Amino acid sequence: MNAPSARRRLGLHPPLPTGTPSAHRALAWCLLLALAALLVLYCASVRSLFDVWIRSATFAHGFIIAPIAAWLVWRQRAHWRHVPIRPALLALPVLAAVGAGWLLAMVASVQVLHQFCLILLVIGSVVAIGGVALGRALAFPLAYLLLAVPFGEVFIAPLIDFTTAFCVITLQILGIPVFRENNYLTLPTGTWSVVEACSGLRYLIASLAMGAVYAYLTYRSTWRRLAFIAVSLVVPVIANGVRAALIILLGHYSDMSLALGVDHLIYGWVFFGLVTLLLFWWGARWRQPEAPVPSVPSAPAPSASPRRLAAMTAAVVTLCAIWPAIERLVAARDTAPATDVMAGRPFRLPAPPTPWTATPMAPTDWHALHRGLPRRWSANYHDGSGATVSLQLTWYQHQRRRDELLSPVRRMVVPGLPRWLETPAGQHDITVGGRRITVQQTIEQSANVKLLVWRWYRQQDLETASPVMLKLVIAKNRLLGGDDSAAEIIVASSYDDEPAPAERAMTALLDALLPAIEQGLHHVAAPR
Repeated sequence: MNAPSARRRLGLHPPLPTGTPSAHRALAWCLLLALAALLVLYCASVRSLFDVWIRSATFAHGFIIAPIAAWLVWRQRAHWRHVPIRPALLALPVLAAVGAGWLLAMVASVQVLHQFCLILLVIGSVVAIGGVALGRALAFPLAYLLLAVPFGEVFIAPLIDFTTAFCVITLQILGIPVFRENNYLTLPTGTWSVVEACSGLRYLIASLAMGAVYAYLTYRSTWRRLAFIAVSLVVPVIANGVRAALIILLGHYSDMSLALGVDHLIYGWVFFGLVTLLLFWWGARWRQPEAPVPSVPSAPAPSASPRRLAAMTAAVVTLCAIWPAIERLVAARDTAPATDVMAGRPFRLPAPPTPWTATPMAPTDWHALHRGLPRRWSANYHDGSGATVSLQLTWYQHQRRRDELLSPVRRMVVPGLPRWLETPAGQHDITVGGRRITVQQTIEQSANVKLLVWRWYRQQDLETASPVMLKLVIAKNRLLGGDDSAAEIIVASSYDDEPAPAERAMTALLDALLPAIEQGLHHVAAPR
C-alpha cells in the first residue's frame, strides 16, 4: 500500500497546497467583502470619480479601466491560482499611511490625491489579504487601476506650448509667414489659437491606456513592455503636433473654409486612430509568446486558512474605516450655512490716493472665477496717464467642498464676451511697500488684448503664491479646529509688446493701495 492511499484510509489530509480551490474561494469572498466595504466607506471619492468620468470626454475611459483589469486577472487565473495565499501584516502600516493621506487630501479638497489614495487602498487591501506573492502576480492589473483616476490636466499647459511651437516650426519650414504671440498664431490668411482641446491630452491618455494593455498582452519582457509604453506616450504628443499643423495648413490653403468648427476634432480622432493602428502594427514585430502555465510544485507551501484570511479582512476593513470617520467629524464642525455675501461684513476700501481714481469693472473685463459665495471687491484704477490696473479681492470665511478659494472653475465661452486663454508664466518676486512679495504670474489673452496678472494668497499671517502651501495650511487648521479663512489678491494690467509698463503700473498701484487692501481684509474678516 502506497503512502497516499494509507493517509486517505486513515483520514489524514496533507496541508492545503498552493492554489487549492478552498483557499482561493475564501480569498475571493474576503476580497469582495473588503472591496464592497471600501466602496461604501469612501463613497465620496467614488462619487467624485464617476462625476468626472461622466462630465469630461477626456477621462470617460475611466468607466472601462476596472472591467479591463478584472478581465486581465481572470485571463491569468491559471497562473495566479498556483500562488500561495498568505496575508501580509507589513501591508497594514502602508494602508494606514495611505488612509492618512486620503484624510489630508479630503480635508484640503485635493480631489485627484484622494482619488489616487482610494485606488491605492484597493491595491493595498489585495496585498494585505492575499499576500505579497499574489500582489506580485497581479501587479499589472492592480497598477492598471491607477489609470481610472482623472489625472493629467497639469500637463495641458506644456502640451499646448509644445503643440504651438511644433506648428510654428512646421509653418516656417514650409515657408509660410507666421507670428506667434503666446498661444495665438497669425498667418496671412487668418489667426489660430491653440486652446485646451488642441493640447492632445485626451489622445495621450487614450494612447497610454491602450498601449499599456497592448504591451502587457504582447510582451513578456519587462523592458519591452516599458519601452512600448514609453513609445505610446511620445508618439501621441508628436502626432498631435502633426495633427494641429495639418489642420492649420488645411485652413490656410482652403482660405479658411476647411478644418473649422468641429471639423478639426473629427479630423483629429481619425488621424489618431490611424496613428494608433500603425503603432500597434509596429509593436507586433517584437511580439513574444505567452508564458506557459506553471506546474503544481511537488512540495508546495501551505496557504493560509480561511479563518486567518477572514481575520486579516476584518483588520483591513477596520483600519480603512478610521479615516472616513475622522473626516466626517471634521466636516461636522462646519454646520453653519454657506457664506452669504449680504449677511457678513462687506469689503470696504477707501478712495485711492492721488493720482489714482476707481471705476467699476465692466462685464467684458477679465474676471477671476470662483465657486460658491465669497466676499468680493473689484475695481479698475486709472492713474491719469493712460495706465489702467484692475484689483480683485476674494475672501472665503470657510473652506468647504465646492465652496472654497482654490476650487477649479472652467471658463465657459459666452457669446458677446471675450474668450480668455491663460498662459502660466511662473512665480515672480516684487517689492511693494518695502517688503518682498512672491506672486504667481500669468498672461491672459483674448484676441489682441493681453493682460499681465499677478496673484497671491493670504491666510492669517501667511502670504504665499503657492496653492499647495495654502492647501496644506488650511488642511492643518481644519484638522486642528483652527481658522480656515483665506483670501486671494489679484492685480492685472494690459500691455502691447513688452509687459514692463504693466509691471510698473501694477507695482505703483500696490505701493499706493497695499495698506488699504490689508485694512479691507481685516475688516471683512472681523467678527460682526
